[in-house]
Amino acid sequence: MLYSAFQAWTDMMAPSRMAAASLLAWRDQFLGPAAGEDHLRRLFAVADVYQGAKVTHDRPPYAIRPVHSGNSVAPVREEVVLELPFGNLLHFAKEEVEAPQPKMLVVAPLSGHFATLLRSTVQTLLIDHDVYITDWKNARDVPLSAGRFGFEDYVDYVIRFLQFLGPNSNLLSVCQPCVPAFAAVAVMAQDKDPAQPRTMTLMGGPVDTRIAPTVVNQLAMENPIEWFEDKLISRVPMRYAGRGRRVYPGFLQLTAFMSMNLDRHFAQYRKLYQHLADGEDDSACKIKDFYDEYFAVLDMSAEYYLETVDYVFQRALLAKGELTHRGRVVDPSAIQRTALLTVEGERDDICSVGQTAAAHLLCTSLRPHLKRHHLQPGVGHYGIFSGSKWESQVYPQVRNLVLAMN
Repeated sequence: MLYSAFQAWTDMMAPSRMAAASLLAWRDQFLGPAAGEDHLRRLFAVADVYQGAKVTHDRPPYAIRPVHSGNSVAPVREEVVLELPFGNLLHFAKEEVEAPQPKMLVVAPLSGHFATLLRSTVQTLLIDHDVYITDWKNARDVPLSAGRFGFEDYVDYVIRFLQFLGPNSNLLSVCQPCVPAFAAVAVMAQDKDPAQPRTMTLMGGPVDTRIAPTVVNQLAMENPIEWFEDKLISRVPMRYAGRGRRVYPGFLQLTAFMSMNLDRHFAQYRKLYQHLADGEDDSACKIKDFYDEYFAVLDMSAEYYLETVDYVFQRALLAKGELTHRGRVVDPSAIQRTALLTVEGERDDICSVGQTAAAHLLCTSLRPHLKRHHLQPGVGHYGIFSGSKWESQVYPQVRNLVLAMN
């Protein structure tokens, strides 16, 4: 019922948003310089803000720019090198590269947004690495015939992708998937898989949520897992390929994120209107680009969402040595060949300081020179993998570890 109600509301609003978009198209086609009149700019600013403030389920483009690599500028093309029902392995192939570079698998969050949120992470990594990413699909568009997708399946996908890349690759995981990515490496170590990565970088991930719980952790603990299943899980409407699939809708995750900083979002939209009304197009574009990405959501399979809440946020199974994969206990002490780097942000209010560093306590067989930790001062959650401090202070830690191990 919840998903159907949202879809009905979206359908109801569609004509007025189309009218606003048509008004803007008419301005661009016919008005010319007259559109710069103050009263008209204010009118068109309202239409622009209104037609853009909508939730979409379409993956935005990565839009990766040519990369300075070595002594040349290399164009980048996207290519799907392995396609699976719930996610693809996407390769950012650089042309005209002088010498082979270390392979880097970026394990992206599956938490209501597309992997394109990590485009700036990828852009920076491409300078020195051959980059791949887990390009997760919208569960709304995956037919029921593809089966379920739960926490163990996520682990299996990471293993499959690493095996595809082969020996001597590297792994970097951001936020929520640090736990299944960590588990995947541990399982591969237990199996003595030759495709174990040479390095594993975990950035702002909830390895042990019992340490300095954040608001996000506390919300996960307020209700039993049955409450989450009863209140937050819906079935995909009939019009989509995944009709009948039980999902945690992306619009609910977006609502939860926005409610944490609602005043800030309203303030940003007021700024957007004012920039448009004042003709400050460059400033307006920055805000519009952010929200175009932010409002592009994907639905998560119910199994993955519920198991992540249960295993990671409520019971911290990996940290307690109780996480299992296909009937076997996941044992991080089996990791001996994969160097570990953990990264945390001093001001991270989603994954607090200490939660990611807990991975070092679990890797008891790793020799000291294979363990590194970086606490980045002055940044919150997003600052550890995007922005100026990611590029100038965090990324060199990642690059140097890869260089040391490859």
